[in-house]
Amino acid sequence: MTPILSFVVSKWQALSTSDHASVVSINLFVALLCACIVIGHLLEETRWMNESITALLIGLFTGVIILLVSGGKSSHLLLFSEDTFFIYLLPPIIFNAGFQVKKKQFFVNFITIMLFGAIGTLVSCFIISLGAFQFFKKMDVGSLDIADILAIGAIFAATDSVCTLQILNQDETPLLYSLVFGEGVVNDATSVVLFNAIQSLDISNVDARVALHFIGSFFYLFSTSTLLGVFVGLLSAYVIKKLYFGRHSTDREVALMILMAYLSYMLAELLDLSGILTVFFCGIVMSHYTWHNVTESSRVTTKHAFATLSFISETFIFVYVGMDALDIEKWSFVSDSPGTSVAVSAILLGLVMVGRAAFVFPLSFLSNLAKKSSGEKITFREQVIIWWAGLMRGAVSIALAYHQFTRAGHTQLRGNAMMITSTITVVLFSTMVFGLLTKPLINCLIPHPKHTTSMISDPATPKSLSVPLLGSAQESELDLAINRPSSIRALLATPTHTVHRYWRKFDDAFMRPMFGGRGFVPFVPGSPTERGGH
Repeated sequence: MTPILSFVVSKWQALSTSDHASVVSINLFVALLCACIVIGHLLEETRWMNESITALLIGLFTGVIILLVSGGKSSHLLLFSEDTFFIYLLPPIIFNAGFQVKKKQFFVNFITIMLFGAIGTLVSCFIISLGAFQFFKKMDVGSLDIADILAIGAIFAATDSVCTLQILNQDETPLLYSLVFGEGVVNDATSVVLFNAIQSLDISNVDARVALHFIGSFFYLFSTSTLLGVFVGLLSAYVIKKLYFGRHSTDREVALMILMAYLSYMLAELLDLSGILTVFFCGIVMSHYTWHNVTESSRVTTKHAFATLSFISETFIFVYVGMDALDIEKWSFVSDSPGTSVAVSAILLGLVMVGRAAFVFPLSFLSNLAKKSSGEKITFREQVIIWWAGLMRGAVSIALAYHQFTRAGHTQLRGNAMMITSTITVVLFSTMVFGLLTKPLINCLIPHPKHTTSMISDPATPKSLSVPLLGSAQESELDLAINRPSSIRALLATPTHTVHRYWRKFDDAFMRPMFGGRGFVPFVPGSPTERGGH
């Protein structure tokens, strides 16, 4: 028994030591997150150093210290897993984007946003994959097959427009902000859907049938993911409206909203759909219906809770990316050929810029052809800003690269290590260099933005309480009836505004009476009835 007891004791001590090390690592990481918030607040006035760049620099600085303390063995406090990113960190970021979106601008510019976010992402992926195939076969980058090359296209097609959005003012440049923001979210979703479709593609036998199956799979994932998000959002609105938890406990309302938002994402993952698209549209629907069915205190709580979770998740990711940039394990595989590593990163960065330009300017031209009003058209200066906003790469690219080229955060193949280090290099360079140049570029291109009126604002988001989806509170049915052309002629002349008008009528007549929303919540003492009333 003595050997067995001593074995158990030694294992227990090792486990205790491991637990203690984990607790120390988590404490240090939480302290780093606090430091990012404090330093980001101090640098906010300049608006040059946004939270993303601050978190990256703190991560890099911490990684250097850990490398020195560990004798060059590690630069990590925690080990990153792509599952951690996709299951815990990404959902609050994407849901909050949908929950806080300016819905009027998003849907009025929906066709242009989908052109940039979906079609543009496909074009960018194709160009990056084609360029990578042509260049990498002439270079010694390790063993990469066709599936890896296609995955590289999807990885680097995923943009991160946070830096630009933090500088743009959505009240001063509503069209530009809406396009950059909307494209960024749809781009993330499209990149992940595209990446997943590539994973299921049979590369060994590519023909027209396989290509059609791939296209069909892509659109199937896109549509079903969107419908699932809308369904869960409507279900949450109906349940909260009918049961009205707020009369007993606002805590239950908040808990139900948070859990159903997360449930939408996990259901999509369970059904092999796109969790990003599902949770984004769930956020839009919940902000339009569910949010108006809860008490005033629950509205304030949910708005700030979702924003806070999103902010912490983004900061966590960028701090980790900063530390992972110094990972000795990955760099040791490319240390014998630093020139090749730099060349690969430069080529990928160049392909990103070319791929971005290949769709932004042509699709902007097509979009402008369909718009008669000069105020709705995208100017060349705005096109340049849209192109620039999509040059930065971020957390989604990192997570997809880990998913494709590592196993549990580790890699043992030179080609895989080359792709991971190149991805990290592109993310660091684009975020810090392009990010720092964003403010002077925007100030140069838009020196005196014109202030717009409430026509563009959309207070139906959780930032305010007064306007229905896609509509202005001051816009009456009488206004809509004046000089209204026939339905078919209106649809052909102004398709977006015509669909908008009919959607509002349908929403007022059927959707909001059933699922709640502004002006359709029955009066109960302490209930969230609107002050203006309908």
